[in-house]
Amino acid sequence: MTATQARAPETRDGGTLRIQPRGDSIQAEPSDEFVETPQVRHVTRRARAYLEAGCPVHFAGPAGTGKTTLAFHVAAAFEQPVILIHGDDEFGSGDLVGRDAGYRKSTLVDNFIHSVVKRQEETQSLWVDNRLTAACEKGYILIYDEFNRSRPEANNALLSILSEGILNVPGLRHAGDGYIQVHPAFRAIFTSNPEEYAGTHRTQDALIDRLVTIPLGHFDRDTEVRITVARSGVRPEDAETIVDVVREARGLGVNNHRPTIRACITIARVLARQNGRARPDDPAFTWLCRDVLSADTVQVTRGGESVMPEKIDDLVRRVCRNAGDEEPGGSRDP
Repeated sequence: MTATQARAPETRDGGTLRIQPRGDSIQAEPSDEFVETPQVRHVTRRARAYLEAGCPVHFAGPAGTGKTTLAFHVAAAFEQPVILIHGDDEFGSGDLVGRDAGYRKSTLVDNFIHSVVKRQEETQSLWVDNRLTAACEKGYILIYDEFNRSRPEANNALLSILSEGILNVPGLRHAGDGYIQVHPAFRAIFTSNPEEYAGTHRTQDALIDRLVTIPLGHFDRDTEVRITVARSGVRPEDAETIVDVVREARGLGVNNHRPTIRACITIARVLARQNGRARPDDPAFTWLCRDVLSADTVQVTRGGESVMPEKIDDLVRRVCRNAGDEEPGGSRDP
């Protein structure tokens, strides 16, 4: 042959290449700030019992009741990597399971015989796993935080996982991997806010039926005081006053879910940095309670002006008087 001859390229299907996420897992560890009281230990013990038996746990309750913190605390006891997912209204099933990511094409040019050029092309479809797939395959603990912020149809993939132990991946069927066996070490913890909260969806009954729901409300007074001290460094006696003020404020409006323990922590943390005291004659404590609590309680106006600062001041004086921090004349105890 006097000229190079090029053969028609041979094209073959190289199947599907799965790309798995890296670095998405975290290791949950016990926190020094986590407060264990009899109430918290009781809830933790119940949750661990269900998870050890392979039952998914669902912490349901208002915002600020420590659902996510409790989920991480329970997960830390298992000493397994944790995959964290936050519910999102924009989620589709692909955001949990995975998605097609196009194709990859490779070409091999064979010029072993000088006068002949041989081309071989291989095409592979690309599939990118998402966090739920990784957790199921590797036996991680899934924490699905505020899962009812995702639309119900986005969570359908969870149904077969939690009942049959199988992850259905329709996008991989043509590659023979349409069903993935869930690892026996896989565990799932869900948290949700009440359905009346803005941005939440009503969860399908089929999913709720597969979960063990543990309702969470506000902690008891002792637990709230200890959490406030641990998270702020404020004096215990000041923490008691702050917690009592916040608990009283929950009765001012129709929304008794708020203010939550977060309000206690915020007031205490700033008060400690201001070197203040939880007393009615401490200006820092007064404006802190007004700022943090007024937005969380019922809005009452007089002449177009809010009277909530006035109500909060009255509440602070009443709580402090009952605690013996204020004498009848209004002076502060030494």
